[in-house]
Amino acid sequence: MAHRAGTAVIVGRPNVGKSTLLNALVGQKVAIVTPRPQTTRTRIVGIRTMPEAQLVLLDTPGLHQARSLLNRRMVDLARSTLTEADVAALVVDARAGLTAADREIATGLAATKKPTVALLNKMDLIAKSKLLPIIAELAPLLPGAEIVPVSAKTGAEVPVVLDVLVRALPEGPRLYPEDEFTTETERSLVQELVREQIFLATRDEVPYGAAVLIDEFVEKPEKGVTVVQATILVDRENHKPIVIGTRGERLKEIGSTARREIEALLGTKVFLELFVRVEPGWAENPRRLTELGL
Repeated sequence: MAHRAGTAVIVGRPNVGKSTLLNALVGQKVAIVTPRPQTTRTRIVGIRTMPEAQLVLLDTPGLHQARSLLNRRMVDLARSTLTEADVAALVVDARAGLTAADREIATGLAATKKPTVALLNKMDLIAKSKLLPIIAELAPLLPGAEIVPVSAKTGAEVPVVLDVLVRALPEGPRLYPEDEFTTETERSLVQELVREQIFLATRDEVPYGAAVLIDEFVEKPEKGVTVVQATILVDRENHKPIVIGTRGERLKEIGSTARREIEALLGTKVFLELFVRVEPGWAENPRRLTELGL
C-alpha cells in the first residue's frame, strides 16, 4: 500500500468543536478548548503520523461575520488556509442541526471543487435518528462528500474520520519527522494555555477583549525549571479588576491552572508570573496583532 501524506483543513462556524476534534485526531492537546465561540484566533497545526500515512491537520478560526480588525484577520486566515490544503473537513454541530451559516460554508466548499469530508460532531448529544435529516439536507450541498457522524469529546468514530481523511490525501512521503505532533513553538503553546484559562475563568465579555504576550521564556535545565513571564492585555479599564479578582484571587487561579497545563506540556517545573495591562484598541492595532500571530 502506497504511503500518503498531506494536509486537511478543519473549517466551520464558531463553537462547533473544531479544536476538540483536532486534539482528538492528533492524540495530544495542540489547541486550547473552551465553551465560548471564537476561542481559536490563529491557525494551529497538528500532525498525526501513522505507519501508512501522515496527516497534517490545520485548525482555523470559525467563519463568522467579522467586525473588528482582529476578527477580519481571523476569517481571512481561515479562508486562505483552505486554499493550501489537500482536503477540507467541514465540522457541523449535529446538536444544532444545519444552520444557514453551515449551508453557506458548505456551498462555498462545493464551489472550490476541493475534496471535502463533512463531520457531524457532538453525535453523543443527540439521538441517532436525528442525524439522518441532517445528512439528507447536507448531502446535496456537498455532492460526493463522505458524511461522518463523530464525537470529538468522547472519541466515538474518530478512527473512522482518520481513515476517511487519509484516503483523501495524495500519495507521498512524510512531510514532518515522525515524532512531531505540531509545528507550534513551546512559547506560542504556553501563550495559548494562559489565554485558555482567561476564557474559562472570566465573564463572557472579557475573553474577547483579552490577549496574552509572553515577555520572558527562559529554560533553566540545571534547576529543572522554566521561567515564564506573561502580560495579559485587556482593552477596557473595567476588565482589569475582573481578571485580577478580589485580592488577586482570580489571577492566582488563572496562573495556577495554566502553570499545571504548561508543566504537563514542557515536562518541567514552571515558574509563571502574570501581569495585567490595559491597552485600549489592541484588537484594532495591526502591529500588536502581528505580534500575536495574526
